[in-house]
Amino acid sequence: MTQRCSPLKNPLILALDLDDEAKAWEMVEQTSDVVGGIKIGPRLMLRYGAPFLKKVAGLSPVVLDMKFFDIPSTTVSAVRSALDIGASLVTVHAQAGVETLTQLAKLEEEYNKTAPVKILAVTILTSFDSTTLPSILKAQSIAQHVQDLAQLVQSCGLNGLVCSPLELSVLNSLSNLYLVTPGIRPESSSIGDQKRVMSPKEALQAGATALVVGRPILEASSPVMACRELVSSIL
Repeated sequence: MTQRCSPLKNPLILALDLDDEAKAWEMVEQTSDVVGGIKIGPRLMLRYGAPFLKKVAGLSPVVLDMKFFDIPSTTVSAVRSALDIGASLVTVHAQAGVETLTQLAKLEEEYNKTAPVKILAVTILTSFDSTTLPSILKAQSIAQHVQDLAQLVQSCGLNGLVCSPLELSVLNSLSNLYLVTPGIRPESSSIGDQKRVMSPKEALQAGATALVVGRPILEASSPVMACRELVSSIL
């Protein structure tokens, strides 16, 4: 079992969900001293690639959120590449299965010998609720799916998970989990396209290890002040 180490500087992860490289880099420069890490997803990665990720990693731990989901060899190779170019945390789908997750646990252990890294298995996206969940999954509740996937991930040797804050309570029976929660909204913020949300302080009290926040920071009149207020409210 991999240890509960954290590559992050503090529990706040800024979701850098922007399309323009100059604006994204400006946001990184403004906030990297305050946030615990910066999440880069497909919007930026597909446009600007490894050079941009490496540049961000020079200032902050990077969460590469590509949610890799493929055959074992392809998924493991993709995650290895992500770690080699500077990502500290990398997301995959928990539904990738036993063989893939077991190999990823070995990969995480290998890289942790030189620097803290974390492979995060995504459970059920926070844009789903009970009414929009794909029909093939509706035989069980979202909470049950999350619990089952968490048990699978842990049995394979990983402990990093991505889940909605609303499912944190069902994971209390499992120990040593590293729980990253998107769907975090300060009480004054709009929930946007997220369905299962919670405030930062509530999520940490419920058991979250780290919180992903995007629009409430990106759309603030002062992003750095928004970051400082969020960090001060949770530390």
